Amino acid sequence: MTGPYLLQPDPLHPGLSTAVTGIDQNGNAVDTKVVTEKPLTLFLNAQEVVTMMTIGDHPDLLAVGYLKNQNMLADDDVITGIEHDDDLDVVIVRTERETNFEEKLKKKVRTSGCAQGTVFGDVMEGFETVSLSTDARLKTSWLYSLTKAINTTPSLYLEAGAIHGCVLCQEDRPLVYMEDVGRHNAVDKIAGWMVLNDIPAHDKMFYTTGRLTSEMVIKTVMMGIPILVSRSGFTAWGVELARQAGLTLIGRARGKRFVALSGQERIDFDLDPGSVEDEPQKIRRKGSLAAK
Repeated sequence: MTGPYLLQPDPLHPGLSTAVTGIDQNGNAVDTKVVTEKPLTLFLNAQEVVTMMTIGDHPDLLAVGYLKNQNMLADDDVITGIEHDDDLDVVIVRTERETNFEEKLKKKVRTSGCAQGTVFGDVMEGFETVSLSTDARLKTSWLYSLTKAINTTPSLYLEAGAIHGCVLCQEDRPLVYMEDVGRHNAVDKIAGWMVLNDIPAHDKMFYTTGRLTSEMVIKTVMMGIPILVSRSGFTAWGVELARQAGLTLIGRARGKRFVALSGQERIDFDLDPGSVEDEPQKIRRKGSLAAK
């Protein structure tokens, strides 16, 4: 792996976690950190779209990524401004094109994502038309290098738990690492970063600490990313949708182990798993808790 992250978590940021005091199983006083959680109401031009529960960082990326992944921003839409009011917990995305999604907003599905993930009714129409790159490759040496680098990166995930992380990667390099109380928010922040920086998706890989649910598969496919990896497990519908879209789906990626249930043809087995170290017990334990 070469090169630093382009954007990564700041676990020491004072607004993202809070120190609290309690007692442990023996009745002894303990100090611990807990992540923050606050509402953020998103407007697209003059229309209120949704109120999300979030840790509060990168509201501009979260807003744009959410709108993009919900098919509310077209590829040719021009964003004329993004305004965030921290006191009112409001973010407004303004576009040249007039927008009206009143009917669309009536048709929504609450997903299995934590912090009340939501997708709207016509997202599947876009999902069925996406064509993922068949040229993308994943070497197992890249996968092992990535999982080790990501799992040892300073983060709120390691500092306080109760949070999900998502990472945009290219070959053996993690590019952008985002965290939030809901995995869908972390995905949307990365989607927003890609939109605002005009980043191509055909040669990228997506990594998440959370479960490989239908929502995670849909969002990854809608972003045009051909490979999705998780340290956690799968849902049946997530696997079905991945196979339908031709998405490479890899779960239970911990240390030298992983399981691929879709898109196996993109994987190049270029490294003997016997030469790879297993991950430390501390990371394994935190990962099992954060995936719940």
